[in-house]
Amino acid sequence: MSEKKRALAIDFGASSGRAIIGTYDGEKIVLEEVHRFSNDPVMVGETMYWDTLRLLFEMKQGMVKAKLAGGFDSIGIDTWGVDFGMLDAQGRLMESQVHYRDARTNGLTEESFKLIDKERFYEITGIQFMDINTAFQLLSLKMQRPEVLSRVDKILLTPDLFDYFLTGEKHAEYSIASTTQLLDARARTWSKEVLEALGIPESIFPPIVPTATPVGVVQPAIVEELGLPNAPQVVAVAGHDTQCAMASVPTQDKDFIFISCGTWSLFGTELDEPLINENSVRLNITNEGGYGPKASFLKNIIALWLIQESRRQWIREGKEYSFGELEKMAQAAKPLQCFIDTDAPEFVPAGNIPRRIREYCEKTGQYVPQTEGEIVRCINESLALKYRATIEEIEACTGKHYPVIYMLGGGIQSKMLCALTASACKRRVCAGPIEATAYGNIALQLLALGEIKDIQEVRRVIAASEPIAMYEPADDAAWTEAYERYKGLLK
Repeated sequence: MSEKKRALAIDFGASSGRAIIGTYDGEKIVLEEVHRFSNDPVMVGETMYWDTLRLLFEMKQGMVKAKLAGGFDSIGIDTWGVDFGMLDAQGRLMESQVHYRDARTNGLTEESFKLIDKERFYEITGIQFMDINTAFQLLSLKMQRPEVLSRVDKILLTPDLFDYFLTGEKHAEYSIASTTQLLDARARTWSKEVLEALGIPESIFPPIVPTATPVGVVQPAIVEELGLPNAPQVVAVAGHDTQCAMASVPTQDKDFIFISCGTWSLFGTELDEPLINENSVRLNITNEGGYGPKASFLKNIIALWLIQESRRQWIREGKEYSFGELEKMAQAAKPLQCFIDTDAPEFVPAGNIPRRIREYCEKTGQYVPQTEGEIVRCINESLALKYRATIEEIEACTGKHYPVIYMLGGGIQSKMLCALTASACKRRVCAGPIEATAYGNIALQLLALGEIKDIQEVRRVIAASEPIAMYEPADDAAWTEAYERYKGLLK
């Protein structure tokens, strides 16, 4: 390689975003964060929105700072799944995007089964049923605001919407399209059967492009606005941040299992084809699309949202704890006293999570946590036990045993959670990289532009770019007893 290549990752997370430059020298990628910003939902009346135009402003700020830090050759955008923007016939954004935590979809999963048989719905899409999914957001529009849906020319999922802002081109990247529960998992196309059953017009969906596809260059008006020296290439990376993270799992093994740990935990494995059978239907496991195109067989688990939202509650009460301080309090608390099902419906909405945890523990006849440290310890231990239940479910479906768990993402900054996961799951945990999504985003740009040859090389490069921490299981007897108590809560 004659010169170093520089790719800019725009990573929009559910609570914050970053602009990160990756410089590739042919052997490893060096990251440089040039911009970080919060991503805060906005309530207007009874509706929760993303602040879409603010996020566009922050993306442009990141591009300016990347220019000043030495420039970039290409740009890729990844985000959370399921949410979308609506464009009218003139290509204008009709309104800010509604947040997946908005109440408009409550109960619509069950309502959809009156329109299409549940088993058939899953057989086609292979996607875990959750009220937040795009299918149910669009069903809510059809039922509650049909006049709005009638004016929609195209919907663009969040990363595709930001690609459109940059290039003026409309597309649906494969991995993010697969989160909608409107894609035929085997054919990898929009499902006519599902769309017709739900009464959603197929015409509003753009064509699907494979993961890691160059989709245009930054428009001249934006180049001039930001003072860029040229028009960088825009690459549709894995638009769903989970699939960027999966691309960065630092292993050369064909069979592996990983946890992309952040606001949500995405726990799964990579398969050549979707796995849709009686077990996966019963266990409600999802088949998302990844690079290759591979299938990402995984469970979506409510995760560090519980700690993030608890911290927000304590701040509202005048207690300005840092995450580090909360972890120290949790370390000092007595272990394995009480547990919650992190995916219980009461933990989905924003609000007073500590109070809801106490109410859950009281209702289930357990010790009721009193201090902030006990609350945080309860969340972390419950999450580790949820991981154990999930890995057992995935192994039951695939018929494979995974001796090592690869943990990726910002959540692994909690050494406590990594250690608890190793002990609860009785397996070694390899933790890293922290910036898994950014590494995957950048490496997929480099792959799309011919700088890296294949996904195995992507993972080798990322493994060489950052050290990986190891955690071994401990306290087997105590965790075995705790797991039996935990399983009793799920019945």
